[in-house]
Amino acid sequence: SIGMMKCRQWMVGGMLVLTSLTSCAQSTPPVSDSIPPPRDSTKVVINWKSLAEGVDFCETDAPFESVVNDSKLTILRINPSKVNFELYCATGLDKKARTVKEWADTFDLDIVFNAGMYDLANKLVSRGYLKSGKHVNQGAIHPTFNSMLAFHPVDSVKGLSYDIIDLECTPWQMAKSTYQSYAQGLRMLDCDGNPMNWKKRKQSCSMLVAAKDQEGNLFLVFTRSPYLHNDMIRMLKLFPMKLINAIYMEGGPETSLFVNVGETQIEKVGSYVSQTYENDANDHFWKLPNVIGI
Repeated sequence: SIGMMKCRQWMVGGMLVLTSLTSCAQSTPPVSDSIPPPRDSTKVVINWKSLAEGVDFCETDAPFESVVNDSKLTILRINPSKVNFELYCATGLDKKARTVKEWADTFDLDIVFNAGMYDLANKLVSRGYLKSGKHVNQGAIHPTFNSMLAFHPVDSVKGLSYDIIDLECTPWQMAKSTYQSYAQGLRMLDCDGNPMNWKKRKQSCSMLVAAKDQEGNLFLVFTRSPYLHNDMIRMLKLFPMKLINAIYMEGGPETSLFVNVGETQIEKVGSYVSQTYENDANDHFWKLPNVIGI
């Protein structure tokens, strides 16, 4: 259990069965630029339910309505001092992709989700830099992925148990020796909480985003209903607390969030991608080659 501080791991990557038709990610790098104001002044209303010490849950109405499904946001807030993180890669184990529930069952995890996209040409390999301890799944830094999830500080006295690093604020040459495990992804809010303007073809999808607040809590934000990436960025700015260093984890039907804490079990799966996977019919977890678990 989380309360017993057992080693839990977050998992990063895409789905084994994902094809290019279901991809929902930017094709050009984000540009630090102002974006239009929200369509209204509605704030994201959050009423927390405690699942365990250090883990809080909320499901609330999104401030913008989607054309598909219920327009809800599922939010987890995780105090990193109360949990343990780990990063699993199928390439460092048995080369077997698993659903998030299978990862949880196999490795006794309470929370599991995908934390990045995989390479369509090699479905066990992340598109961005991915390293778990001594095992390197993807050794190349993606030139336009400007955010990095980090776990296992080299110096446990000085370092937090995790971090989300903005590579435009902290260059990789400075950051790469501070943690043992890394997962690279696309930036949505920078280190000061400024929104990134994703300049790509307009495409809406289900998605999962991670961010942190100024106290260092990790936030996971999931939506089944499809939104444009810039609309999700606007919504992050409408949270009642200031969020920084937001990172895009995944979008479309491979988007997965599994929670089994105390008497609460939550299973969230994505589906819709405009133009390429326009249906809300996906009803199951897809297999992921790399995950983060708690």
